[in-house]
Amino acid sequence: MAKEQDGSPKVRHPEFQRMRVTLTIGVIGLCVTAYILGAWQGTSNGISSPLISTRTQCKDPVRSSGARLDFQAHHQVGFNESALAVEKFPPCQLKYSEYTPCQDPRKARKFPKKMMQYRERHCPKKEDMLRCLIPAPPNYSNPFQWPKSRDYAWFNNIPHRELSIEKAVQNWIHVEGDLLRFPGGGTMFPHGADAYIDDINALVPLNEGNIRTALDTGCGVASWGAYLMNRNIITMSFAPRDSHEAQVQFALERGVPAMIGVMGTERIPYPARAFDMAHCSRCLIPWNKLDGVYLIEVDRVLRPGGYWILSGPPIHWKRHYQGWERTEGDLKQEQDEIEDLAKRLCWKKVVEKGDLAIWQKSINHVECVDSRKVYDAPQICKSNDVDSAWYKKMDTCISPLPDVKSEDEVAGGVLETWPKRAFAVPPRVIRGSVPGLTPEKFQEDNKVWSERVDHYKKLIPPLGKRRYRNVMDMNAGIGGFAAALMKYPLWVMNVVPSGLAHDTLGVIYERGFIGTYHDWCEAFSTYPRTYDLIHADKVFSSYQDRCDITYILLEMDRILRPEGTVIIRDNVEVLVKVQAITGGMRWKSQIMDHESGPFNTDKILVAVKTYWTGKLVQKQ
Repeated sequence: MAKEQDGSPKVRHPEFQRMRVTLTIGVIGLCVTAYILGAWQGTSNGISSPLISTRTQCKDPVRSSGARLDFQAHHQVGFNESALAVEKFPPCQLKYSEYTPCQDPRKARKFPKKMMQYRERHCPKKEDMLRCLIPAPPNYSNPFQWPKSRDYAWFNNIPHRELSIEKAVQNWIHVEGDLLRFPGGGTMFPHGADAYIDDINALVPLNEGNIRTALDTGCGVASWGAYLMNRNIITMSFAPRDSHEAQVQFALERGVPAMIGVMGTERIPYPARAFDMAHCSRCLIPWNKLDGVYLIEVDRVLRPGGYWILSGPPIHWKRHYQGWERTEGDLKQEQDEIEDLAKRLCWKKVVEKGDLAIWQKSINHVECVDSRKVYDAPQICKSNDVDSAWYKKMDTCISPLPDVKSEDEVAGGVLETWPKRAFAVPPRVIRGSVPGLTPEKFQEDNKVWSERVDHYKKLIPPLGKRRYRNVMDMNAGIGGFAAALMKYPLWVMNVVPSGLAHDTLGVIYERGFIGTYHDWCEAFSTYPRTYDLIHADKVFSSYQDRCDITYILLEMDRILRPEGTVIIRDNVEVLVKVQAITGGMRWKSQIMDHESGPFNTDKILVAVKTYWTGKLVQKQ
């Protein structure tokens, strides 16, 4: 028998030993059960009611499929609230309801008019940036769903009558009570864009899938791009914020891709060889002036074998010169100079019929290099920096094409027809133009984003329906998010942040999608309330050391429609900061688990912008 240190004997009975073993096993069992239960709760979506509410065109709040999204935190990371005090952002004055910070007409007059410099981007300094929420106009209503939105919009959303009067004969816009109706007319197609596109199709085949991406310079209300969607052609339309008030806003309100932009002194913000077709319908761009710099810029972004379509002055001048109030000699000279410049760019004139003239860019520069012995200008640029297009001055030399081995080879590679193009390995990937991006990694990226979008649909069921039309991806990578959404009736503005080590926007265009370069420390080139859904993958962790992320969130709020949705992917520390800021922006938000489960430090923040509008009684 053992003795204790005090010397007294103590007997250990078998019953006590069994009780201790049983108790130990019981405690271990409870711990394991609690751990499993906690993990199971953590993997839930955190949504008790699956849907984000919308408003009908009657302005009454209704639920799209039964219930509101529950944003009560079921799996939320705690933090010291005193360390992250919520700043409450007030509404801006109602006069800012259509504020475009980098294209502010009130400040444009300070800049030279030469080469449209005053219409280019001129962003406010940090001390002049608004720290308030841009209000929607009174009686704002959610836009109509596509495709009805192509033809109709609410007048209260864009209360402008100017174009309905100025362009009445050309059928741009009609005001009908509380509605705006868009008949599809344009300056050179008053009988409708559909008939105009039929005329183009008779000259250049548009329905075979070879033409997928198009560029419309000086787009008006973007009716050309709107009706091309019927032929599976997606158009990047741009126009300046000028005397034709809100023309780009009209396009986006209707669910048609567009940006504020101008042919000025800087390259348009798209990569080289991006578009299958470019178009100008009386866009008033002086193609034959300034050493041909604007047509040279179109050549840069036009794909080898791509088409340039021109209607309006000076085409068919013998018929229209009196209506254009110009002399025959002046118009003839302009057309002769455009024809000569096109030859110097190594373009071939395909046809001129009626009001249309069409040229085609050569598929490579084999003959073009030899022709420089004949033409003194423009020469082929010595620099291969052809994709750089963020605050980059235009060149008066021809952007070089990739080398080829024969006269019949398409420079840069042949693209698949649409829709195969979306998932075929792009030529830039095959050629190794993007360091580290291989065909295998391209395919893996498609798989990853397909799984992520499937997860998003569980969090936001309207994603697979007609709730969202205008979608923005703030850090688009190689376009995997857009590709995973292509079966739905929406379009994606794929943004590639400027200054990245590896430029991927060219890959996105080779997949048949559209996008632009942008620096998120500045405002985007669009009007307020133009996007239904904004997706941001690693945007804030990338920018938090470059600029105040509060202003990025305020910019997101500016371009997001009331009751629009935001999806932000990032590490949990960044998302906690973001959520603290959005708490003062009239957003409802919740941090949820990564699709791989609760143990991934990356999380997903889903937020909804609440409905509110400015008030007329507000002091102006």
